[in-house]
Amino acid sequence: MNTSTNEKGKITTRDFYQKATSPVVTIPENLIHHDVEQKDADFTEIARPPFFIADLPSKTMAVTVGTLQPAQQSGRHRHSYETIMYIIAGEGFTMIEDVKVDWKAGDAVYVPVWSWHYNVNTNQINMAKYVSCDNAPLLHAVGLAMFEPAP
Repeated sequence: MNTSTNEKGKITTRDFYQKATSPVVTIPENLIHHDVEQKDADFTEIARPPFFIADLPSKTMAVTVGTLQPAQQSGRHRHSYETIMYIIAGEGFTMIEDVKVDWKAGDAVYVPVWSWHYNVNTNQINMAKYVSCDNAPLLHAVGLAMFEPAP
């Protein structure tokens, strides 16, 4: 079935019930971001503690690597995108609104949309490390991505 497209070749709202005849594969130039943790990201100046952004061409999801030094706590904040954190190393907890979620290496934590939250490394000696995946790029593309640090 053929679909109607606008002048940019995109399917329009009136075509919501139709589907493309075949997916088109587009291979971007950068399929890998080497040494993610060695790269400096501008946003790390705002975020405390700093984290590293995997700079890849995804239009719908983002991946970051975060660390918490021994006994360190992140800043309390909220955002309009949902996040899943996978704990690589360490132990601690995430406060999501008034719910304490204890975690350790191998756990995954879900942070709901617009919930106030922060992360704490409860270990006094070792660093905690996690990978976060979120849908901020998708929401940014439609003008709905928001981030708010606690006052």
